[in-house]
Amino acid sequence: MTQQPHAPQSSAGTTAAPTPAPGPGPTPTEAAWAAGGVVFAGVLMLMNGVLAILQGISLLADDDVWARVGDYVYKINHTGWGVILLCLGALAAVTGAFILRGAAWARMTGIFLASLSMLAQFLFLPYAPVWSVIMIGIDFFVIWALAVYRPQGQARA
Repeated sequence: MTQQPHAPQSSAGTTAAPTPAPGPGPTPTEAAWAAGGVVFAGVLMLMNGVLAILQGISLLADDDVWARVGDYVYKINHTGWGVILLCLGALAAVTGAFILRGAAWARMTGIFLASLSMLAQFLFLPYAPVWSVIMIGIDFFVIWALAVYRPQGQARA
């Protein structure tokens, strides 16, 4: 009998059962990065929410704080922006807190709210261009981190 170099032989002359190949799930390193990313996304959502609340309050309090940089097709007054950012900020802060607690529903809600925040920041570009671009990047990271995270024990669909 010819011995194969890759098949281990037991003392009785029979080959040992091969180890099953790992499933389609992430490697432990990928899982650790995704878990760290979702915690960071939760913190970013919480802080993004608090900052949006403060931004909304400043828009409601005094119209002289924010100046329009250029002339754009869409125009929303400062009171409208204040209400929009206040509501989105409160929802984002609560959702970020629940993401940190590990609620499954909060991840999907977080993706939805980060998408809305990304759209709102795009529309807010005439008032604060640099800030809006930074917040769009943060929202993009939050969406990515929440979308790739797979809790342990949950298989890919």
